[in-house]
Amino acid sequence: MIAISEELRQAVQDSKDNLVRLVDPETNAEYVVLPAEIFSQLRKGLYYDDSPITEEEQTALLVEAGLRAGWDDPEMDVYNELDPRRNNESSTR
Repeated sequence: MIAISEELRQAVQDSKDNLVRLVDPETNAEYVVLPAEIFSQLRKGLYYDDSPITEEEQTALLVEAGLRAGWDDPEMDVYNELDPRRNNESSTR
């Protein structure tokens, strides 16, 4: 384990239990220092769930992505007519 510097200790103390953000001046990468207890809660899934997503969640994410991409734009309806599966459905009725 690495001991924290006096500067970092003071920043943690001044944060009043808020997260402390750090930046690496060489890479501009940002880091967050948080109490180990909060990190443990995150790892236990109290705040973060890393279990596999369900089919319903996958579908919802795909719909959201499609909407952000503009698939609900009326001008995109022409592509529905080009869908070969639609032609098969109408011919089997």
